[in-house]
Amino acid sequence: MATVVLLGTCDSKLEELLYLRDQILQAGEVDVTLIDLGRHPADHEAITISQPALLSRYYNNDCGPVSELPRGELVKLMSSLATEAVRDLHSSSSIHGIVAAGGSGGTAVAAPAMRNALPLGFPKLLVSTVTSGDVSPYVAESDITMMHSVVDIAGTNPLLRQVLANAGAMIAGAAKAYAARQMRDHVSEYLPHTEEGASSDQPPKKRVGITMFGVTTPAVELIRRHLTRSYPVEVFVFHATGTGGRAMEKMVREGQLDAVLDLTTTEFADYEAGGVMSAGEDRLRAAVGRGIPLLVSLGALDMVNFGPADTVPQRYLAAGRRLYEHNSAVTLMRVSEDEARKIGRHIASNLLLSEDQNAKSVPGKAKVVIPKGGLSLLSTPGQPFEDRAADEALFGALRDGLRGSSVEIIEDERHINDEGFAEFMAEELVRMMGLKGAENV
Repeated sequence: MATVVLLGTCDSKLEELLYLRDQILQAGEVDVTLIDLGRHPADHEAITISQPALLSRYYNNDCGPVSELPRGELVKLMSSLATEAVRDLHSSSSIHGIVAAGGSGGTAVAAPAMRNALPLGFPKLLVSTVTSGDVSPYVAESDITMMHSVVDIAGTNPLLRQVLANAGAMIAGAAKAYAARQMRDHVSEYLPHTEEGASSDQPPKKRVGITMFGVTTPAVELIRRHLTRSYPVEVFVFHATGTGGRAMEKMVREGQLDAVLDLTTTEFADYEAGGVMSAGEDRLRAAVGRGIPLLVSLGALDMVNFGPADTVPQRYLAAGRRLYEHNSAVTLMRVSEDEARKIGRHIASNLLLSEDQNAKSVPGKAKVVIPKGGLSLLSTPGQPFEDRAADEALFGALRDGLRGSSVEIIEDERHINDEGFAEFMAEELVRMMGLKGAENV
């Protein structure tokens, strides 16, 4: 029997939540845990964890009576309580999916609970009035699926009932599939492998995260094929769009990756220059902090990302910065020497800060490889973003920042998409991981 957590404010959305609950139950072989996140208590037999029970278990009353809190404070509080409740349910392996339905307030309450309490891969569905806009603040680096309610969730009507019925069927199906996978994985721990050619003592494949951009795709494809064909490795490729980098590091923190080949660290450029694909100031810290092998390169650090050409900040246009229209929706700007120095210092600082601040760090688990022949398809000799001075500013700042540390720097004369460079990166990671070839496993 799969179980779905249903989050909602029962003092204002009880009718709609009960309808959604019924739709989930109609799928069969699935149960519902309804958690009331309202300002005021609601009384109904379908509520599994009432608002008073939630407060009694997780709230210390430091903020005063919940009913008197300003809306913004209430949203933060109920979101934190929901996060704690969902985390406890998940830790007991008693839930297999989560769904919520609400307006902007309900969405702001439910989304953090889904993101912060549950791992990637766990079914998450959020029916919301705000889904037609920018949902990145709600989804962030998680795998929340958002469904637009079209009409407000304020009383049922034929259209909303159809939307909620679809949502109920979707989360029920996903939860049952997830529960079945969990059961198979649990049983397989106690049974020999039965796949053709597999032996009962074959170790599980190592999980490797790799970062990619369009302008580093040739290298990543070569690395991926080399690793998966020659070694017991599964590769997870993350598009370095800001969200991609954060998602990879979330998986690292959750213990879902065994090593990282951070080939494309372009998100640092967007952070320093105000581009649209920043992953935040803490990028790179997760892998060194956990002590897993981390092989870093400088892919696409020649560019900053903006939207259409008319979205490039005026200060850059006035300065006559070098621009390249990647497509109608993406405009690239060449990183300057000053920005390159800042990027190099930032990368070095984050590697060392991770190493110093986290007791689980293992010195020597991080290496940096500098592709001196070019950082992307656009910065090799003769290409639009060729700029040796800016590249050397990046390399020099990185050398200075890591001098005397346990982080080894390897300098390679080839460009990042060179076939030999890609093979070297793959084999260097293999050495760091201590892997044997597939034929020796």
